[in-house]
Amino acid sequence: MVEERMGDCWSYTKDQFDNLEKHTQWGIEFVEKYTKFVKERSEIEINYAKQIRNLSKKYQPKKNSREEEESKYTFCRSFLLTLNELNDYAGQHEVIAENLTSQIITDLTRYLQELKTERKSHFHDGRKAQQHIESSWKQLESCKRRFERDCKEADRAQQYFEKMDADINVTKADVEKARQQAQMRHQMAADSKGDYSSYLQKFNQEQNDHYYTIIPNIFQKLQDMEEKRIERIGVCMKTFADVDRQVLPIVGKCLDGMTKAAESIEPKTDSKQVVESYKSGFEPPGDVEFEDYGQAMKRTVSETSLSNSREVKEKPTGKSKGKLWPFIKNKNKLMSLLTSPHQPPPAPPASSPPSPSAVPNDPQSPKQHKEPLSHRLNDFMTSKPKMHCLRSLRRGITLNSHVRNLIEGSGPEDFSHLPPEQRRKKLQGKLDELNKDIQKEMDQRDALTKMKDVYVKNPQMGDPASVDPRLSEIAQNIEKLQYEVQKFEGWLAEVEEKMPSKSDTHRRSGIYETQNNTTVSNNCAQDRERPPSSPDGSYTEEQNSETQVKATTMPVPNPNPTSTTPDFDDEFDDEETLPTIGTCKALYPFEGHNEGTIALAEGELLYIIEEDKGDGWTRVRRNEDEEGYVPTSYIEVFLETNAKGAMTYI
Repeated sequence: MVEERMGDCWSYTKDQFDNLEKHTQWGIEFVEKYTKFVKERSEIEINYAKQIRNLSKKYQPKKNSREEEESKYTFCRSFLLTLNELNDYAGQHEVIAENLTSQIITDLTRYLQELKTERKSHFHDGRKAQQHIESSWKQLESCKRRFERDCKEADRAQQYFEKMDADINVTKADVEKARQQAQMRHQMAADSKGDYSSYLQKFNQEQNDHYYTIIPNIFQKLQDMEEKRIERIGVCMKTFADVDRQVLPIVGKCLDGMTKAAESIEPKTDSKQVVESYKSGFEPPGDVEFEDYGQAMKRTVSETSLSNSREVKEKPTGKSKGKLWPFIKNKNKLMSLLTSPHQPPPAPPASSPPSPSAVPNDPQSPKQHKEPLSHRLNDFMTSKPKMHCLRSLRRGITLNSHVRNLIEGSGPEDFSHLPPEQRRKKLQGKLDELNKDIQKEMDQRDALTKMKDVYVKNPQMGDPASVDPRLSEIAQNIEKLQYEVQKFEGWLAEVEEKMPSKSDTHRRSGIYETQNNTTVSNNCAQDRERPPSSPDGSYTEEQNSETQVKATTMPVPNPNPTSTTPDFDDEFDDEETLPTIGTCKALYPFEGHNEGTIALAEGELLYIIEEDKGDGWTRVRRNEDEEGYVPTSYIEVFLETNAKGAMTYI
């Protein structure tokens, strides 16, 4: 009945104490294994989140002008939003790792110590009960052996007494002594029997308690402990899933944010932004005029025809200033093509340098036979603009800070290195920033003024005079900012005045159409002066009053009625002195025997009046009367900072 009452309880396995001990130890080892599993999962989440964050950080835009320009495009902004959402996504994996640590790992670690302590206590009680019953059994066996020994001694004493009593030769005293000895042995046997009987009953009771009360209770506690352990493992496994489930809504929002960012991309807007970013504001060039070279052979040029040609040149050409098309950097390039050597310059003297050959006339040299003008004009129209500063960098030439700023994109304060439209946008943006700074300073001034009024009304709150230094500083800041605003507004107004309008463009187109029959001499007379650089960094066709008077009041008669080329050359020879744009130092000696070149001595310092146009020659001046071309690779160039007009822009 007792066995049936125990049912499925662990007390049913009261004789399997050692096996239960091994089973509970395996349960503890399983808890340790599961805890280690969760720790490794947490470490994986932390490392994954770290890698995702590093990935997002790696592709975040840097603080430079290139990235700022990219931020104008919707697909770049979308990518930035995706990176931000990815960063938040990584944060959710960090949350998973934190929750796994706090809700499972820490809890299981603490519970594991409690489990080990409880198990140790229960098995200690079980071993103690086991030792007690074993000790009682040993005592029972001892009582049993003593009772058995006493019984045997009593039997021997009884037999000895009977033998002595039957022997007639034994004295009465010896018989009495044997009788007393037998009685004593019987008494001892009786006492041993009583002790054995009593201890046997006690042992049976203890054994009954041990197997039906003490051990079942201990095993029941072990069973409860094991069930709690299994239940705790189940709870942790559920928490393991819930930790992931808790962050799913936020992860979903991150993914929704990425989707929304992708849907915000607008191809049309980005394509329009390209126009906004690269719109230069230059006017398109007008129609190319027809140049009739055969006219001089058909008739003789007279004074009247020269006068008429001068009158045609005096006609206005639309606005007083006209922007050149970007691929025509300046009109002086025509002069360079007509005067600079055509062959490549000699290499630096590893051996004796080969000298340039077959070079045309220099403007300061006696006139020699020149190449046909059509060949030079063809070179001029087909030549490609190059960034001379970058070529200088490739040759290892030391540049000044102004050129470096142009290369790096910073440029001067007035943004004069930019095309008109881009310059206007930069100036407007700078004005907006300055106005925001002024508003911020004014807000601070108003707040400090109110604070000062409070101090005046309630002196115990503070000293009103303590606010005055800060108010004075803010007033100075506002004054400086307002000065900056006026300066940038002036530059902005200057740019807007020179920005071409649609009506001007149409008017210029009409004028170009009416001048299709003008001769090439008119073109050259108009282009012989170097155009001054405008503040916005573009070149204009504005001519000073002195040049205009020279064009109208000093016609040059043609000494040769059969050719117009000498007159064309004379007009280029009248070109005003070119400004100095830098200095150079000769690295190697150069003889300069050919036409248009100038000799160099090693270490000699010269003035640069015209940069290398991509043909390997640089125009220099030794004094007011001596100038010519030298190989660019033979000199070290030092450009002046304020030589804006001599720079080449792309």
